[in-house]
Amino acid sequence: MVKEVQFYTRQGCPLCDEGKRMLELVAEDIPLHIQELNIEDDEQIHEKYMLMIPVIEYKGSIIQYGNIDYATLYEALEGSL
Repeated sequence: MVKEVQFYTRQGCPLCDEGKRMLELVAEDIPLHIQELNIEDDEQIHEKYMLMIPVIEYKGSIIQYGNIDYATLYEALEGSL
């Protein structure tokens, strides 16, 4: 089963670039559909996440933000059915 995750990011964010690489690595082991969302496209999302990005959500809950690491991300997604 493919899991839908939301990846909140913005242009010129090195942490976001690294977070995306981690998410793509996890996607090699767990089927994911990654919906990439630029926080600058929506004022409410920008206000909510501007100090947290990158942010990864699954089923409406934040599973990781800031410094994204493979192990935490994998465990959160692998354990949720």
